[in-house]
Amino acid sequence: MSDSLPRTMPAIICHTPEDYRLEEHDVPNPGPGEVVIRVDSVGICASDLKCYLGAPLFWGDEHREGYCQAPIIPGHEFVGTVAALGEGAGEKHGLAIGDRAVSEQIVPCGECRYCQRSQYWMCDVHDIYGFRKATFGAMAEYMKFPAKALNYKVPGSILPHHAAFIEPLACSIHAVERGEIELQDVVVIAGAGPLGLGMIAAARMKNPALLIALDLNDHRLEIAKACGADLSLNPSEVDVIDEVRALTGGYGCDVYIEATGHPTAVQQGLQMIRKLGTFVEFSVMREPVTVDWTIIGDSKELNIHGSHLGPHCYPVAIRMIEHGLLPMDDIVTHRLPLADFQTGIDLVADGRNSIKVTLEP
Repeated sequence: MSDSLPRTMPAIICHTPEDYRLEEHDVPNPGPGEVVIRVDSVGICASDLKCYLGAPLFWGDEHREGYCQAPIIPGHEFVGTVAALGEGAGEKHGLAIGDRAVSEQIVPCGECRYCQRSQYWMCDVHDIYGFRKATFGAMAEYMKFPAKALNYKVPGSILPHHAAFIEPLACSIHAVERGEIELQDVVVIAGAGPLGLGMIAAARMKNPALLIALDLNDHRLEIAKACGADLSLNPSEVDVIDEVRALTGGYGCDVYIEATGHPTAVQQGLQMIRKLGTFVEFSVMREPVTVDWTIIGDSKELNIHGSHLGPHCYPVAIRMIEHGLLPMDDIVTHRLPLADFQTGIDLVADGRNSIKVTLEP
């Protein structure tokens, strides 16, 4: 243990669905090439909520093994201050004690087929912070970046609770890149939660002809306009499929990005998008989603793109926040101490009065 670090720390431990506890845990000790940070801020993600609620993706079912290796410290949206460096870590990662730093959510193995082809975000081992034994997360006072982690220095001008948004924003940017937006496109982004808002800001940088945000929450739709949406529509108030068709001469939108996590938004998008359009599916769905694949194939010949994590997007996300391209004070609605993690989870689950909820150990 480094002389500068305490021996134990408070940490949130995920044991089973809906059994998360604040406990004392050993402070990680950096080995060669490793970095230990003092966590400044950590966000609660929608995927954290789905894990908490017991979604089969994380806990398994009769068809698959669960992804979560409990007991585990959750938290993959974070920023912290470098507190200790293992041998060679400073030179390897370009970091020094006292620097503010963030690490990409996945720590690639470097050896599998995908890593060898520079497709590291699809690493077959897939160690993502906060879900795997090899990569404990940030809902604690301290966390460790393994030697193979992809780390970035964060400018001191970015407030810590804003910097915790770098990870979700990087994911949003990647989803927008998967949409292959062109200048004359009509783009629809379904969902104006934290990730959808990041997508709107990133899509605005592509300068589409019309950028439309969809959400059931009118307040979030106002924030969507502040992020760059030209038009916001509430599906509970208007027939959004008819509205988008009317705006496009009856054809439908060119690009549809699904960021709600609700199965109805998938069917909505398939009906709303034009022939030969591009559909980007981003959400982590709680349950399997069934759609009419004839629409995708024979009826419209759609381009269906998945989107996973935020590869190569962290520098862009850092720059966007640094340059004030998002209304971060409107997006980060709640900052809570680590001990109030249950309140934070409940806020995210309710969704009506929060956008991004962060914990500050």
